[in-house]
Amino acid sequence: MTISVGDTLPNASLSTMGADGQQFVELESLTKGRKVVLFGLPGAFTGTCDRAHLPSFMRTVDGFKAKGVEEVICIAVNDPFVMQRWDEASGAGAAGVTMLADPQSELTQALGLAFDVPPLGFFNRCKRFALLAEDGVVKVLNLEEEAGVCSLTTGEELLEKI
Repeated sequence: MTISVGDTLPNASLSTMGADGQQFVELESLTKGRKVVLFGLPGAFTGTCDRAHLPSFMRTVDGFKAKGVEEVICIAVNDPFVMQRWDEASGAGAAGVTMLADPQSELTQALGLAFDVPPLGFFNRCKRFALLAEDGVVKVLNLEEEAGVCSLTTGEELLEKI
């Protein structure tokens, strides 16, 4: 079942690269008692994700913070090494976006947002979404309806709805 407004986000173990190597973080620890934006996309460095989706949140971080959002988090079904390189190449972290890997598609599958495109090597990848959660409860949810498009899930669209 796909996540919906009013649902509590499932807990999942996500990862990032730190000074001492791979570090794990539980989604629950990032959302409990906090107002956060979480957005997911099919993959680091992929066309629409790299050119449109991630940059839209980099542009809108300050707008979200002005509305009380404490953290803007990007997830993708990639390993933490790839997410770290994408962060460095894009400047996402410097812009205020936290980049986290969902390497085993644990969160993606728990959200009901996994999809496959075998010719591209996409298995259990994340459908494009953007949401606002308060204390782990989904308050606003935007899901992209068309593959390869980023119009309903941009930072600007989500910011307008909160």
